[in-house]
Amino acid sequence: MSAELEQILLQLTQPDNAAIQQATVQLKQAFKNPAVIPALCAVMSSSHHPQVRQSAAVMLRLKVKKHWKKIGLNDKERHAVQHSLSQLCAVMVKHETPDRWPALLQFLNQSTKSSNPHDRQVGLLLLNKVIDSNPEPFKPHFCQVLQLFSAVLQDHNNPTAVYYCILTLTVIIAYTGSEEMNLMRSIIPSLIVALKHLIKANQDQASEAMEVLNELMESEVSIIVHHVADVVHFCLEVGAQCLDITLGNLVRVKALSSIAFLIKLKSKTVLKQKLMNPILQAIFPILTAAPPPGEQDPEDNEDDSGDCTENDNPKHCAAQIIDTMALHMPPEKLFQQLMPRIETCLVHENPYERKGGLMCLAVLAEGCADHIRTKMLSSVLQTVCCSLSDSDQVVRCAGLFALGQFSEHLQPEVSKYYADLMPLLLGYLSSLNQAKIGHVTKAFYALENFMENLGSDIEPYLPTLMDTMLSALNNTENFKIKELTVSAIGAIANAAKELLVPYFPPVIESLKGFLTTTTEDMRALQTQSFDTLSVLARTIGKDVFSPLAAECIHLGLNLTDTIDDPDLRRCTYSLYSAVSTVTPDCLTPHLTAITTVMLLALKSNEGITAHLEQDKTFVLLDDDEDDKEQNVDNSYIDEKEDACDALGEIIKVFMSWCVVFVLLIFLPFPHEDVRRAAFGAMGQFCRAQHKVWKENPTDDNHHALLKLLDIVLPCFVETIQTENERQVVMGVLESLNNVIKSCKEEVFINPLRLKEISFVIRDVLKKKTVCQDVGEDDADDEDQQAEYDAMLQEFAGEGIPLLAASVPAGNFAPFLDDLLPLIISKKSSCTVADRSFAVGVIGEILQALVRVSGGREVAGRLSNRLLPVLVAGVKDGDPEVRNNSVFGLGCLAEAAGPIIVSDYPMMLSVFSNLLIKESDSRVIDNLCAALSRMIMSNVNAVPLEQVVPALLACLPLKEDLEENKTVFICLAMLYTHSPALVHCTQVVAACSYVLGNKNVDEGEYYW
Repeated sequence: MSAELEQILLQLTQPDNAAIQQATVQLKQAFKNPAVIPALCAVMSSSHHPQVRQSAAVMLRLKVKKHWKKIGLNDKERHAVQHSLSQLCAVMVKHETPDRWPALLQFLNQSTKSSNPHDRQVGLLLLNKVIDSNPEPFKPHFCQVLQLFSAVLQDHNNPTAVYYCILTLTVIIAYTGSEEMNLMRSIIPSLIVALKHLIKANQDQASEAMEVLNELMESEVSIIVHHVADVVHFCLEVGAQCLDITLGNLVRVKALSSIAFLIKLKSKTVLKQKLMNPILQAIFPILTAAPPPGEQDPEDNEDDSGDCTENDNPKHCAAQIIDTMALHMPPEKLFQQLMPRIETCLVHENPYERKGGLMCLAVLAEGCADHIRTKMLSSVLQTVCCSLSDSDQVVRCAGLFALGQFSEHLQPEVSKYYADLMPLLLGYLSSLNQAKIGHVTKAFYALENFMENLGSDIEPYLPTLMDTMLSALNNTENFKIKELTVSAIGAIANAAKELLVPYFPPVIESLKGFLTTTTEDMRALQTQSFDTLSVLARTIGKDVFSPLAAECIHLGLNLTDTIDDPDLRRCTYSLYSAVSTVTPDCLTPHLTAITTVMLLALKSNEGITAHLEQDKTFVLLDDDEDDKEQNVDNSYIDEKEDACDALGEIIKVFMSWCVVFVLLIFLPFPHEDVRRAAFGAMGQFCRAQHKVWKENPTDDNHHALLKLLDIVLPCFVETIQTENERQVVMGVLESLNNVIKSCKEEVFINPLRLKEISFVIRDVLKKKTVCQDVGEDDADDEDQQAEYDAMLQEFAGEGIPLLAASVPAGNFAPFLDDLLPLIISKKSSCTVADRSFAVGVIGEILQALVRVSGGREVAGRLSNRLLPVLVAGVKDGDPEVRNNSVFGLGCLAEAAGPIIVSDYPMMLSVFSNLLIKESDSRVIDNLCAALSRMIMSNVNAVPLEQVVPALLACLPLKEDLEENKTVFICLAMLYTHSPALVHCTQVVAACSYVLGNKNVDEGEYYW
């Protein structure tokens, strides 16, 4: 009908009265056909004639207006029609602004203020749809709308009107300007009361409406700051079931999730308003609650899969709140409030209390890793180990989860307890009832995470481990047990590497049957087998794996051609990248096919679904997908992330330009893990192109490198400044550092680049980027911050020495003067990690200045500022701080040369005093290297008769084996300068130790 209608409307535009009259008759007839509305929509959106499109829009509005009031609210079907018509208006408003549709504004004004409750519902429904569709044109009316909402929110007898009011308010918040702020602030108390009434009327609608709280939290601080406590108390009332009605999980989870979101965005405000204690007080009973009689918590259910699929429950959200606190709050403040509660739980007679205490310890491990490692690791490990012998299985399972979390996040210190933990875990695993798959899964999780980081310390346990794993593969019929076993073999391979060679044939023989299966019930086992095969390719040794490489590539390509599964494709990407590091020639014939599959995965919208309203009829007429909220299947997220990682690795061997542009388009993808991986891949592309140019230094290759840097680096800088997610920014900083480290001076051919990168590092160190919770109370507690916030600053600080190493010192000096105070300002009251970071960066800056032109002058000028900082660090109570400070003093002597000779006596005195009482091997190793640097820089300023014997007495180096090169170069110089001082027996003994130490890289030998 649309083609016929378009001809009629076109005829109406002709300068011919007879034609117009004929078209008018035809139009009246067409309007009797119910299909006229979709036909008008089609003409409005697709006609090539502007006048025809405008006429269609006008007639559509008239048609809607004429019939709108005929629709009542007496039954669901008629409400659905109203809903659809609202959607239609929303589509029209997106393309036809309200100022050109006065009838719409008039209708909204009348209906939303009507004395008839049904009319108000209709008006607020329409207002919600049109503003949600295109908020910007309505901004001039926002003050009027907010005044309306102030009244609607108090209409507690009309919950549907309140519901639509809050949905619209949720949209408006992001567009609020200074004129609307006072009105918005004044609405918040009424909003909280209205939400309570809506919960009593309709919990599903209330759960959706509570999204307004998250929008408020993301808004300007001044809007929400005075009402944060009220919002938190409301959410705790709902989450903790403190209202006078029974609440379902949906609305409770929404409330608790809002608290976690607030902590993530505005942790400083939560601390300043002293809300941590009330939050913990409310959520601990949720975390430790026993399930109803005859039921279990979702994570304790035993089924065939062993997987817990229901994470959206109040107990999970309570743990998530503590996890979020750990990630975003200073550990000192958090542990002060948390540990008394945890300790009470751990000794409670109720097993669910004990479980809750262990779950708390588990979720603290990631965000508070440094605090736990340095202050309480032994005691919490003992607690967790004791829990594995608890009489109740729910407690033992929680203990296994905690041990897995510790093994993942508390490295390397936790691995030092392997002599106690490995026998405990192996004994535990052997005693399990394999029918309890959930329990077995948690035991494997703990064992796998712990084994993966053991390195050569796994060797004594290897026969028992592999006998257990191979027996499970050959004797069990349960696919989940086989899957867990295959995954554990991958963890063993990561630790054992070539030690696993004797077990490689039976492992591969078992994997072959899983890798080639085509049955759906074995898909998870097949996917895990590909993951483990990738690990084996990287760890077992080139000679052992190379004969299988070509077969593996063919298998991966054949399976992805025949089986459409994102998890399976993801694992083949990892396999391809692993093979590229071992035998790249096997990949060459298939490179086009492999990269094509990965690029299609990045471009694909498969697994991404727009989150639409109930009635989609008219939304489908709207082609603009950008503004629709999207839900993404996790499998497709993982596939895209792994595709980026694999492309980044493959590109180090095979350079392909087109990928860059795909990833640049891809960066706005809504999931942060994929964005992080894409930035990482872009950094790899730059490094790969630099390698291509170095190996083949043509003008074309150099031009390609510079063009690539001009695309990628501005993108990095902008993302660091504007990205919301801290983890993404850390990934970008890491990629930026790697690019500078590889490409060096080529990065700075653009004269503005040094300033841009220096300034963005400064912004991170000053906590001025978007992801650093910038707010009005930033000045408080500068010495205390979340460990991940400190980690972000460390990534930025690591870029300073790289800048110093890449440009002439004179060019960098003004920026270094700006950055150094931000590093030196770390006080003795700061954490060990902060102090270690500060002196470590100073040492690396000085080391970089040794190798660049003008470095000596800059180092000499800075010596008066840096020397006191480094000397104070040598006297620190922490060995890591002392180690970095000693390294820094040695680098200062090397970089400043004769300028610092007058300070040699004081420095040697500091070193002498340190050597008398120092017991840490790494500190002593760096002390040897520092003395060597002092000798090589100014041999005549060092009392060799006293220093050289002390140096030789500390050899061989025990831990920091990279410094062997520094020490041996010094000894060679001394032998030339004063051979009598160098006792050959001691030198030969030190050389023999190095030659016989398999942990020393051959590239570190100095002959």
